[in-house]
Amino acid sequence: MTNAGTNSAATSSSSDEARVVDAVPTGLFIGGQWRPAASGRTLAVDDPATGKTLCEVADAGPEDGMEALAAATAAQQSFAAMPPRDRGEILRRAYEVIMERIDDLALLMTLEMGKPLAESRGEVTYAAEFFRWFAEEAVRIDGGYAVAPNGASRFLVQKQPVGVSLLITPWNFPMAMGTRKIGPAVAAGCAMVMKPAQQTPLSMHALAAILAEVGLPDGVLNLVTTSDAGGVMEPLIRDGRARKLSFTGSTAVGKKLLEQCSEKVLRTSMELGGNAPFLVFDDADLDKAVEGAMLAKMRNMGEACTAANRFLVQRGVAEEFAQRVTERMGGLVVGRGTDDGVQVGPLVDAKGRDKVVELVRDAVDRGARVHVGGEPGDGPGFFYRPTVLSDVPLEARLTSEEIFGPVAAISVFDEEDEAVAAANDTEFGLVSYLYTENVTRALRVSERLEAGMIGLNTGLVSNPAAPFGGIKESGLGREGGSVGIEEFLETKYVAIGFGG
Repeated sequence: MTNAGTNSAATSSSSDEARVVDAVPTGLFIGGQWRPAASGRTLAVDDPATGKTLCEVADAGPEDGMEALAAATAAQQSFAAMPPRDRGEILRRAYEVIMERIDDLALLMTLEMGKPLAESRGEVTYAAEFFRWFAEEAVRIDGGYAVAPNGASRFLVQKQPVGVSLLITPWNFPMAMGTRKIGPAVAAGCAMVMKPAQQTPLSMHALAAILAEVGLPDGVLNLVTTSDAGGVMEPLIRDGRARKLSFTGSTAVGKKLLEQCSEKVLRTSMELGGNAPFLVFDDADLDKAVEGAMLAKMRNMGEACTAANRFLVQRGVAEEFAQRVTERMGGLVVGRGTDDGVQVGPLVDAKGRDKVVELVRDAVDRGARVHVGGEPGDGPGFFYRPTVLSDVPLEARLTSEEIFGPVAAISVFDEEDEAVAAANDTEFGLVSYLYTENVTRALRVSERLEAGMIGLNTGLVSNPAAPFGGIKESGLGREGGSVGIEEFLETKYVAIGFGG
């Protein structure tokens, strides 16, 4: 395994890195204009592979947030009246520009977030697909016309934009989580205030610039990056002019936001935490199961709400599964995401890495065995070595807390009921993974698993054309698919008298 301190042939030059960073606007984007924060404050954006500062961006305060809300409110009525085809064409043009600039956008993402360039390219493509998908959904907003049961009146049902929307995105997928919200909002006709994560704002700044370039009207998208998320966003939630909040992040923060939204009864979409079980039965195709495990565990270095958090493997194949996953994990190349051949980048910051250290130490103290890894990487940056643990007791913290790191924790089960009970023994319900070649078992267990999404013999569930979201404390509502736009639409019913 190549560690973080090993040099490899670089796929990006320092001049390329400087060029893509310098090209990104660093101000707040309010009412169609880039400008500094009212206070003049800035915040640093760091490269997690080196700890060095890439640049500084404007650090918004409450005054800036209120100006962004005012700009969105001023733009709302005219944008809602824009023909759906025109709104869709804006998204279509943005999709095309993103794909034309995929190399620069991927490099920018790797610099601020750490993931390898190949993964960043994958995310940029995934992000762009939300714009292409919702460009097509904009013209499919429909309603209905019906005769009342007694024949005395008619029902006219129409869909209208919910109104000004507040969007809050996380750091782990800095562009895709934005397009997944902006796409349906634009398609539905909603103006927005967007707050990206302070660790990774540059991808969203680049995206806002692209949307302005392709003709999104001034004030429709307003961007406020801040180190004081609560101080900036809570007044907007409680103001009353915004009518929708879409948030992706932790369950703890989501609960606080729901409390704040209750005051003005804002519509909410919440994509919150996960604790995904990955079930492997004796009759599974182990080649498929190992490939799926690597995808479900190691996408984004494990820093994903959909990451497999708990591997529950039937006893008959547990040893072989652990051996195969250990070989694969031990062979991964760790390093700066811009370097050639790197498969695992750094975690986003020291806090994230320290949590992984604590969770692994807790599991080992409780009896788990380390097959590979189990410690931070060498050199600068926030690296953690790909790790496989077995004999993980169910009381270990990492069975109930999101690991958000490259750690595969394996526990053994004997019977199907035991596996399902363990899988469902969590307050979360975002995604579950299931590997079996028995069709009856596949359907039976899929129905029994308490999750909004099931990966059946696949380690990848995310797709712009499918409804993404969870149950229980993993969230409310769905993003993507034909239902994604409904989160930004209100239903209005008009009763029409039909008497003589």
